[in-house]
Amino acid sequence: MAKDYVRRTKPKAKSKGRAASTKGGARGRAPQPSRMPVLPIILLIMVAGALGYLIYIVKGAADGRQPAVAPVATQTAPAKKPPVVNPIDQKPIEKWTYIEQLENKEVVVHVPEATESTRPYLMQCGSFRSAAQAEQLKAKIAFQGLVAQTRHKSGSSWHRVILGPYDSKRLAEQHKHKLIKAKAVSDCAIWFWEG
Repeated sequence: MAKDYVRRTKPKAKSKGRAASTKGGARGRAPQPSRMPVLPIILLIMVAGALGYLIYIVKGAADGRQPAVAPVATQTAPAKKPPVVNPIDQKPIEKWTYIEQLENKEVVVHVPEATESTRPYLMQCGSFRSAAQAEQLKAKIAFQGLVAQTRHKSGSSWHRVILGPYDSKRLAEQHKHKLIKAKAVSDCAIWFWEG
């Protein structure tokens, strides 16, 4: 027998009368009236009564706080004395002196003279086994307006891409950041030129 998975409800019984008669019940019995939910109704009445009582108390407290009308005084009031002030209750007057000290303070900074190196700097941005890759990186650097050289030592299989020589390390750092920002290279090494 095949199951019907599309229909989710159970099929209804064709004859309810037979099922009721087989279980021992009478066929003509009238349905029983549903019972009234007593407990929720009692709880609802109790909550409504408590809420009404709370409103009554709050309203009575608000009415009791209203000031009574003061009788008009027929006699002249005696002159008021100034209130006696306790010295403990008075706030002290604070005098900050560090503000004037900071305004008049002069800071002397001794900056040591930067020693200039006599040796120039070189920057290497790549090292490749094939000369074609070295020339390709040299062309990328040339598109950024900088001049690079490829060097190959005899007896070595590496082709280095070098920029420089630079007189200061600061200029070499500027060119390095320019190349990295343009994504022409990932990183470059800077060192003293020995030759």
